[in-house]
Amino acid sequence: MAEIKLKGNPVHTVGNLPEKGSQLKDFTLVSSGLQEKKLSDYAGKKIVLNIFPSVDTGVCAASVRAFNQKAAALENTVVINVSKDLPFALSRFCAAEGIENVETLSDFRGHFGEDYGVAFSDSPMKGLLSRAVIVANENGEVIYTEQVPEITSEPNYEAALNALK
Repeated sequence: MAEIKLKGNPVHTVGNLPEKGSQLKDFTLVSSGLQEKKLSDYAGKKIVLNIFPSVDTGVCAASVRAFNQKAAALENTVVINVSKDLPFALSRFCAAEGIENVETLSDFRGHFGEDYGVAFSDSPMKGLLSRAVIVANENGEVIYTEQVPEITSEPNYEAALNALK
C-alpha cells in the first residue's frame, strides 16, 4: 500500500504500482462510446497510462491537457487517461477542450484501480484512483512509474515521456 498526501494529510492506496520490468496487467475499461477497451487493443504500441481521480478537478484536467498536447509528437504511442469518471463526463470534457490526441477511458465498472494498486483505500477519496503515471514499451513491459506523492500536484510529464526514448 502506498501512502500519499491529500493537501498534506496522509491517504493510502490499496497497493503499489507495478514494478519496472513487470508486464502490464490486462484491463477492461470503458470508452466514451460505451465500448469496452482491453490492453490487447493496444498490442504493439507504447502505452502511457495517465491515472487520476476526476477530470472535473483542476489538476486532473491539466494533466489531460498536457498529455494531449505532448502526445501529438509521439510515434507508435497511445496515451490513455484513466479515472472513475463516467464516460459521459469524460466525453463532455474532451469535446469542450478539443482533446483529440489521447484516449480517455473509465474504470466505473471495472477493477483497474485495484489491479494496478491505485484505488484509494481511505479518506474522502476512497474508491477513486490516485494520481499516477505508468509507461510501458511496445511489449507491455513497464519502463516507468510515478505515484504522485501529493494528489494536488501534477505528474512529471518530462520524466514519463523521456522513458519512451
